This record gives sequence, structure tokens and C-alpha cells, in this order.
Amino acid sequence: MSKNHDLDSSTGDTVGSATASDIRLLVLDLDGTIVDESNRIKDSVVQAVDAVKRRGVAVAIATGRRYQSSLPAYDFIGSTLPLICFEGGLIRDRNSGITHRHWPLEPHVVSQILDHTEPLSRDGRVSLHFYIEDDLCVSNLNEAASKFLEGSTVVPIVVNDLRPLLNRATTKLMVLSHDVEIINQLSTQLKNSDTRSRIREYKSITLLEAFHPTGNKRSAVKYLAEDIMALQPKNVMAIGDDFSDIEMLEYAGIGVAMGNAPAAVKSCADWVTTTIEEDGVARAVEKWILAD
Repeated sequence: MSKNHDLDSSTGDTVGSATASDIRLLVLDLDGTIVDESNRIKDSVVQAVDAVKRRGVAVAIATGRRYQSSLPAYDFIGSTLPLICFEGGLIRDRNSGITHRHWPLEPHVVSQILDHTEPLSRDGRVSLHFYIEDDLCVSNLNEAASKFLEGSTVVPIVVNDLRPLLNRATTKLMVLSHDVEIINQLSTQLKNSDTRSRIREYKSITLLEAFHPTGNKRSAVKYLAEDIMALQPKNVMAIGDDFSDIEMLEYAGIGVAMGNAPAAVKSCADWVTTTIEEDGVARAVEKWILAD
């Protein structure tokens, strides 16, 4: 069901049962929400976050990034709450190192994916990427993998035979290829498996990402808000820009989509702010938390 109220039609300070005074937790996505294409966070975001914290509202990060690659942005905005990464697949405390929740893929699911892809990997038509803790283990560095990792600080570990890693906790599995049909066929084969998978394009590469089915931003934010902070959905405001943010926006009492988000994401939000270039987060925070 659509929750959307656009910039012109949402003029009050109430969305459903949530009001500005209810908000005790602000959850922010990173890329496309507060981190721009140059991997920078604008001063307007930092100022808005600081103002929110002075109001007594806690700030959390929920991102698709790995744990280590999330830390610079997490530290930059001064969050002190457990960090939600891997699209909700991992919740870890920055200071203590305690892992609150971890939803890795089941070994039999990983084995199933290997059954379909090992021959393709051996001849270089696909590259398999296993995200285990903060290690990235890859089956090969074919053209697609090399292009995907171009400019990244992540150093991949090439493991020709990934089966010995089946009993390791793989938080995310990715299959990359320049052949769209291969990825589409794999997606079809995984439809009835215990995974949450999706296809996306990146740098002209087609890739399939697979996660544990219950490891998503909604379940992670719910755990953080309700189990750790003893809050209710009406006490949560969430801001995001991607399909992986939809469930989180629907859970929150106030769910805000960025102006640069796809239409499907906007349609699931309570309110749509401006783009990241137009200080969307600062505008949303000003309206829903800081306005008297």
C-alpha cells in the first residue's frame, strides 16, 4: 500500500500515528542518502545530525556496505548505536565489537549456488564473491570482477575452490558476469530457495546478490529499536533511497524517501524529500524533528 505524501501535499507534522515529538531514533542509509557519488558527506548532513542529537534523538546507520567500509561514515557523523550493515544481515557494536545479530546464508543454499555456478566460474564466465566477516573471497578475478573492484580499497582473497568455505558464515554471496542471461537463469533457479536475492547493474556489470531471507533492514531496525532501545515503530524515522530501504521505510513511523530514489521506493514512503545534492536529509530532519 502506498504511504507517499509528496513535498507539496505533506504540510502538517503528522504521518499516520507518528508525530515529530514521537521520534527518538533516526535511521539513515549511507550511499545515495548521506554519502554522495564522490564518497563524501555534505556539511548540511553533519549539521542536521548534530542538531538531532542535541534534541535527544539517537542516530543509527543502516547500510548495504560491509562493516569495515561503513565505519568512516559512521564515525564521521558520530553515531554511537550498533551499526547495521550488509542490508541488515549484521548488527555489530562499534565500540565493544559485540555482534548483536547475524543472519548468514545457510550452507545448503551456498552449496546450491555453487552447484549452478562452479563450471561457469572455472571458465571465467562468472566470478563468485563470498563476504565472510570482513573478508571478500572470490573464485577468480575475471573482467567483471576486476571492473567491479576498480577503485575499491577492498583486497580480495582469490580462492579457486570455495566449497571448503561452506561452513563459514557467509553474510552475502554475489555472482558477477557480463552475460545477463547467465545471471537471469541463476535468479530463476534460486526463486524457491531460502534466499533473498536480486539482480542489479553496476558499471555495466550484471550481478546477483544473495542474502539470508530474514536479514533485511526492516528486521534489523526493528531489532535495534524494539529489543535494544525499547522503542515502538512510531518512535522511528528512517531515510533511504534504494529498493533495499523499502521495508525499513514501511516499518518506521515516518519513512522518508530521497528525491533521487526510484519511483517504487517513493511510493512506499510517508514523505519524499529532495535529492542528496539538494540537501534532502537536512530538509527532512528540519521538517520532521527540528521544526517547533
